[in-house]
Amino acid sequence: MMNKHIISILVNDQPGVLQRVSGLFGRRGFNIDSITVGSSVETGLSRMIIVTTGDERTIEQVEKQLNKLIDVVQISHLSSKPLVARELAFIKVTAESSKRPEILGVVDTFRASVIDISSDSLIIQVVGELGKIEAMIELLQLYGILELSRTGTTAMLRGDEYNSN
Repeated sequence: MMNKHIISILVNDQPGVLQRVSGLFGRRGFNIDSITVGSSVETGLSRMIIVTTGDERTIEQVEKQLNKLIDVVQISHLSSKPLVARELAFIKVTAESSKRPEILGVVDTFRASVIDISSDSLIIQVVGELGKIEAMIELLQLYGILELSRTGTTAMLRGDEYNSN
């Protein structure tokens, strides 16, 4: 059965590492739904959070192949454990003055925020799980989305469990 999987990969912060990791997925015919990369606690290491779709056997193969890459330090399959996962989106919508109260109602309902206002548009910031982001985008399409920028998913294990570094 095809499921979404969230994989955390701790890598050496070196040029070309992102290309080698993403290239491995491409060569194997696996799609990356989202990828986020940022610093980790330890200097010289970065953390990649990759969301992909596949069955358990496929994900095991991906993890084995990733472990063969020289700059990969640690791999954790987060989606098999309790986790917190969020995404950030900026949504620029057409917002003539007569529609602004309605749009602000949507913003309040989703606990989002307006981060920029111009005479004809608003930029809305929303943080949350993928379903929340998708639902807000769907509602705001009624008003006219001018531009959309999303970060992709980032995730962390809940509670006392943690990935080192």
